[in-house]
Amino acid sequence: MTVTKLASPASLREGYRQAQLRGKADKAGSGSGGTASLDEAAPAPLAPCDMFFNRELSWLAFNRRVLEEASNPAHPLLERLRFLSISASNLDEFFMVRVAGLKAQQLLGVEEISPDGLNPGQQIAAITIEADRLTVSQEEVWSGLSDQLRDAGVSVLAEDEIGPDQSEWLDKHFHDHIFPVLTPQALDPAHPFPFIRNKGFSLIFDLRRISNGEPIRELLMMPATLPRFIRLPGGSAHYVAIETLIRRRIAALFPGYELLGGGAFRVIRDSDIEIEEEAEDLVLYFRNAIKRRRRGRVIRVELEAGMPQDLVALVRAGLDAGAALVSETPGILGIADLEQLVQEDRPDLKFPAFSPRFPERIREYDGDCFAAIQAKDILVHHPYETFDVVLAFLRQAAADPDVVAIKQTLYRAGKQSAVVRALIEAAEAGKSVTAIIELRARFDEEQNLMWASALERAGVQVVYGFIDWKTHAKMSMVVRREGAGYRTYCHLGTGNYHPVTARTYTDISFFTADPAIGRDVAQVFNYVTGYIEPSELERLVMSPSMLRSHLAGLIRNEIEFARSGQGGSIWVKLNSLVDRDIIERLYEASQAGVEIDLVVRGICCLKPGIPGLSDNIRVKSIVGRFLEHSRIWCFGNGAPLPNASALVYVSSADWMPRNFDRRIEIGVPIENDTVKAQLLDQVMVANLIDNQQSWLLGSDGQYQRIHPGPKEKPFNLHHYFMTNPSLSGRGAARRTGAIPRKLPLRRGRA
Repeated sequence: MTVTKLASPASLREGYRQAQLRGKADKAGSGSGGTASLDEAAPAPLAPCDMFFNRELSWLAFNRRVLEEASNPAHPLLERLRFLSISASNLDEFFMVRVAGLKAQQLLGVEEISPDGLNPGQQIAAITIEADRLTVSQEEVWSGLSDQLRDAGVSVLAEDEIGPDQSEWLDKHFHDHIFPVLTPQALDPAHPFPFIRNKGFSLIFDLRRISNGEPIRELLMMPATLPRFIRLPGGSAHYVAIETLIRRRIAALFPGYELLGGGAFRVIRDSDIEIEEEAEDLVLYFRNAIKRRRRGRVIRVELEAGMPQDLVALVRAGLDAGAALVSETPGILGIADLEQLVQEDRPDLKFPAFSPRFPERIREYDGDCFAAIQAKDILVHHPYETFDVVLAFLRQAAADPDVVAIKQTLYRAGKQSAVVRALIEAAEAGKSVTAIIELRARFDEEQNLMWASALERAGVQVVYGFIDWKTHAKMSMVVRREGAGYRTYCHLGTGNYHPVTARTYTDISFFTADPAIGRDVAQVFNYVTGYIEPSELERLVMSPSMLRSHLAGLIRNEIEFARSGQGGSIWVKLNSLVDRDIIERLYEASQAGVEIDLVVRGICCLKPGIPGLSDNIRVKSIVGRFLEHSRIWCFGNGAPLPNASALVYVSSADWMPRNFDRRIEIGVPIENDTVKAQLLDQVMVANLIDNQQSWLLGSDGQYQRIHPGPKEKPFNLHHYFMTNPSLSGRGAARRTGAIPRKLPLRRGRA
């Protein structure tokens, strides 16, 4: 494959200029018969802000789409509450990581300019405005949603709604379960302002001693062990916020004092971990770094509305939060805590229960994963098909006496990992087991350290990979003795080996016994464990060495097909599209006439639909019951998509600089006809024609919900996959004609 240099911004702007000139000339010629002056009609060159959306604002737009689902009447009430909680939790993490990074640049005087032309200070200013709007919207959604939940028997009671019987029970509960755990702290020269943990929720009070009028200030930090909402006994789900209960019992907590004023506040801290190259013991470094993260710089302070200004000043000074962003909230602080109410046992207020399918093809081989994979490559579509098939693959490997070696990457494994247990069982059975554990899986570092210790105790060879690069590739490799030789079986995925998230994330699991892929996977493992760089990969493409250039070559091929009149076509499904070079290459493809459809769930910095630049690019985002997480690339290869000769890949990588340049990632070509048909004719077409939970991105950065047209039928891709078996997983059932091989390709409209 020939790879040419990526188009420069200057060449793209010139292409845009020439396209605009041609359009003006054509219009002038057809309209009056006269000749247009190209010099007079020349458009202004594109500025960076005209070519790229800001990454951070694009993420906030995604989180607003999540919040919109909390108002979607198609969802049950507690599921809508879950979306509200998720949007708040997402916003916390955004400040803890992304805004923290920008604040660090600002404080250090680093004026790095984003692709859209903003420095850190300008980005923070824009983020602050939009984040405050989002917070207000969350409060508005909660206000409306709480009324509907109340009508359904689920409520958070205000102080004046607590009845006499409930009051008596709450008083006893306070004295028995809450009072012993609380530790009020006076704030005076002898008692300096204490450290408050990340996401810590606290109350502060101005009090006066009744006996002599002496003032005192008290701080009350909520212990993490206490629930935010206390459920009252009884059939109806009535809750009381812990701050409401504490304020009711203020006299018991501070006897002999009268309350003058007070308020609540919440703290968000910098929670990213920076790696120092000179770290000699990576495990020890991370154990210490996790402790340091808990004491990170304060990035945001959320204040309860109406707090006296002298207390606000005290809080800011006590937290050393002079440079922090401060917001004031009239409603509930920490809306993410409403997730507790979602656990209420009310099936009527949640999505109908769904049991994922086990692939029929493996059942046809009496559950023998190796026999089924040896017969034909298998693609499993999670969560519609169960993650248990991945566990079955590893458990079978652990128990099979002919298996001699297992190699596994672990990025996020969860708190109760059946994958880790299978690896331990294999090691204890005497097999050679290697686990590559990524210590920098954000917010899972501590859990991964724990699993690493457990695996090492069982005899697993644990490797932590590179200091500079994360190992993000999702790979499992089993070497099995068969006849006079060995066969390698591989599982390659787009999602983590995490049984819990596999029930709610849409991901792809690809199983193969292809010898060439097996050899490639072995080389990738050797690269991570021994720094032995692959000399040549036969099938896989890997970052950081080749993924970017290979992808550029695939796009270049579609450009050449379009220019030769054969037509160019690209379909891509991603979580995020950020990389400037690749976006510019897609712009070049659009200018050449390549038809491009992008399904980007979250961040998208590409601007679609700009005349002369991205006319042929369409971008949609899907937000619904399941979190779209799979990464799929499809290239027409000389014919419109979908077609049998298309080039199709599944990958662990989004199209972001970090995935191309600072991570070990893989792209897997799909060559089996049935698997390719499943990805093209089912998965991608269903994503493109969904008109029930899709949003269309406009050139102005606004997302508009797609609705079916007058002659279009509603189509929900999640419902479709929940009720229809997959092509490659159903085995002999494929001959029954239960579902069409292809879905009709029709796109929704805004």
